[in-house]
Amino acid sequence: MPQKKSNKKVKWISHYTNNQRILLVGEGDFSFSDCLARAFGSATNMVASSLDSERALKTKHWTSQAHLQSLWSRGCLVLHGVNVHDMDRHPTLSQMKFDVIIFNFPHAGHSPLLCEQDTKLIERHRKLLEAFLKNGREMLGEGGEVHVTLRDDHPYNQWNVMGLADKLGLVLKEKVEFLKQDFPGYHNKRGGGVKSNKKFPLKECFTFKFCLAKSPANQFSEVGAIFVFDKSRNQRKFIMRKLGRFAAGFDVGVCLDDAEALRFGL
Repeated sequence: MPQKKSNKKVKWISHYTNNQRILLVGEGDFSFSDCLARAFGSATNMVASSLDSERALKTKHWTSQAHLQSLWSRGCLVLHGVNVHDMDRHPTLSQMKFDVIIFNFPHAGHSPLLCEQDTKLIERHRKLLEAFLKNGREMLGEGGEVHVTLRDDHPYNQWNVMGLADKLGLVLKEKVEFLKQDFPGYHNKRGGGVKSNKKFPLKECFTFKFCLAKSPANQFSEVGAIFVFDKSRNQRKFIMRKLGRFAAGFDVGVCLDDAEALRFGL
């Protein structure tokens, strides 16, 4: 089981640290996982997984072998045959909770009869994303996040990752540009059975970071506590900013007066 490190120097690479329990799914040649492991100097906090079997990887992603050796040598738990449609029931993963679950450039597979603009293929991609978000949500520890990296140009923006996440009770915490150079040694792979070990062009790419939505009761109780302790004008503005972020129907930066505060029990 991946362990959070304590009392050790925290090592970062982009959004990720060796203090996080990290699950990576849908890995191609495992170069992204290996990149994190090398940056951390250890991979005991990581689980790296692929949909393909270890045997299939040797054919589809022959470049994976060196990365797998590197991961094993650093203590990474490597799993094969992990399907996002049922990963929360995987015999090993079902016993674990994670701080970050990562799926880079998910793809439902190529078809000689369909191109990326076709509605049928877009729907397949949406179902894949929905399954990942739904099952990943169940595997998060307290304060955990699911990260999905996608191209955000047409037709990939038609996958509607924001809408899918919202339907599942996930909130967008941050959307950040994905820059390949931030991850030395990472090689994005096509997968899908057609020219699997080839790269694909990275254009407008972003990492979407989602976390679990808070219940309405918790949202108001948190800001209420701040209001009770300090009724200064500056604090009232801060409260309204928080309400504006979490509750519909409020404008960011507008102060609550006493009448409005009473409406919400503040």
